[in-house]
This record gives sequence, structure tokens and C-alpha cells, in this order.
Amino acid sequence: MDRFTVSSVMNVIGDFFPKETSIAVSNDREFIYYQPSKKVDLGIKPGDNINEDTVTYKALAAQQKVAEFIDNNAFGTPYYGMSVPIFEGVFPKGCVTAIMPSKPYLLSSTFLTIKTDESWVPVPFEEIIFLEAQNRKTRIQSGRGKGSHKLNLSELELILPTEQFIRVHRSYIVNVNFIAEILPDFHSTFLLIMKNQTKIQVSQTYASQFRRALGF
Repeated sequence: MDRFTVSSVMNVIGDFFPKETSIAVSNDREFIYYQPSKKVDLGIKPGDNINEDTVTYKALAAQQKVAEFIDNNAFGTPYYGMSVPIFEGVFPKGCVTAIMPSKPYLLSSTFLTIKTDESWVPVPFEEIIFLEAQNRKTRIQSGRGKGSHKLNLSELELILPTEQFIRVHRSYIVNVNFIAEILPDFHSTFLLIMKNQTKIQVSQTYASQFRRALGF
């Protein structure tokens, strides 16, 4: 992406985060865009190398989303960072990193409150089987039944713990603890059989990331 395109996209992405969030974009070597906030400013400049003590570096090295509080670092400012790699083929080619003064309340939660036909039900993360994009909302299937959440799948992906949940399709996030079987499917993709017998396809876009996350 050129600088104009990155800037335009980041202005939209910024709406998903609190106003005190700074946004950084990098390739696999250096930062190419930075939008500071009034609450936390790391002083990043386009062209700055990605240091090993940054959450951006950790996400590129792990090849998956990383979210953690960074205290001692080259910027001299403690921050809570959330970095999501951008893949081109098998390898990450960059990252989008949200930089906040502290961990947002919603990200500190251990459950989602879903809307059922007659009420709202708090469901712990460990009881969620999968999440499905449906009519601008998210349908959530859990051991307690099913319901919906007002946030979309991409917004919920930022909240859910990466050690349990993985995006397998533009319309699905699954809890790996509820995968019963992984079957080969067409075009180097996979078919998941969940423990409740639901079948979910891993799309070609997410197949490599899925294999890396599960180590096979």
C-alpha cells in the first residue's frame, strides 16, 4: 500500500479503538505509518526499525496476534500493545499495531454477554464453541446454547484470547478446544468437525495460519 492508502485505511480502523489509541503500521522491517494519540505517544517515525522489545516485533516473530503490556522498552513509555500480522501468502509482510495507555476494560473481560430470544446471558470464553458472522452481527454457539453479539467478527477477534480462538474463515472463529477432528478438504484447505458435530471449513486464506497455530 502507498502512504496515502495506508493513511486512509488507518483513519477507518481507528474508529474500532478508543480515542486514546495510537496506531502504527509496519512492513516486516520498519514502521511505515504512525498516528499518535494525546494519551500515549511512542514517538514512532516512518522509517524507524522495529525493535525486539516491541509488540510489533513479537507478532511478526510469532506469526500471530500478540497483545500484552510492554514496560521496559526503547521508547521509554509503558504501553499496552495489540499487534496483528498482515499475511501475503505464507509469511507475514507487516503488522497493524494498536497502542494504548492501559488494557481496555472490554479486553480484560473473560466472558461475552450474548442476546438470546428472551434474555442476555454471560458466557465464559471457555464455553464458546464457535462464532459466526451473520447479518452484521455475530452468532455465538456455546455449551449454554446460542445467541448473538452486537460486535462484528473482526471486533471480537481483538478481544478473544489467541491461545483458545483462531480465525479460520472470514465468517468463522473457532475455539480450538472444541475441535473434534480436522479433515483434509479441497485445494489444500481443511474441514473441521466440532464436538457439537457442526462442520466448519477452513478457507484457503486462513489455512496456513491455522496449520502454524496448531503445529501440524
